[in-house]
Amino acid sequence: MLKLATAALAALLLSVGTAGAQPAAKLNDAEIAHIAYTAGEIDIRSAQLALAKSKNKEVRAFAEDMVRDHKAVNEKALALVKKLNVTPEDNDTSKGLLRQASEKRAELERLSGVDFDKAYAANEVAYHKTVNSALETTLIPSASNAELKELLATGLKIFQGHELHAEHLVEMLR
Repeated sequence: MLKLATAALAALLLSVGTAGAQPAAKLNDAEIAHIAYTAGEIDIRSAQLALAKSKNKEVRAFAEDMVRDHKAVNEKALALVKKLNVTPEDNDTSKGLLRQASEKRAELERLSGVDFDKAYAANEVAYHKTVNSALETTLIPSASNAELKELLATGLKIFQGHELHAEHLVEMLR
């Protein structure tokens, strides 16, 4: 179950360059904004699937938090790119994230009940760990615009809380 989530996020890290990996070409702010926005949209869609499938009160509450928080950050990102008159740029990383998310969604759609809840929660832990790492080690340091850096840093703080919440959810579902 975690293999696909980890593969999707490994693609994110590898394509933006990480310690120990051959660094990719430096991303520009438009690409960084699009990667961050895409990662948020993926988590919103996963949460919406959880809201449609889960009957578990804690899973549903977590999913509602994901929708609310990721939509809020993405709305701020859209407002920032509009203010800066920047057009987000699709790139190999954002395309890879969408491709992997589609595969993960298909996997989750086949599950139901407790099996779905456990798989969703485990995926959220893996997803947030990797996205948070990419934000902290690659995307934030690579951003050149101070407002974009600040938005990404704010998002990181929120998403670190999501990671902890998801870890708690996994433990609760054991």
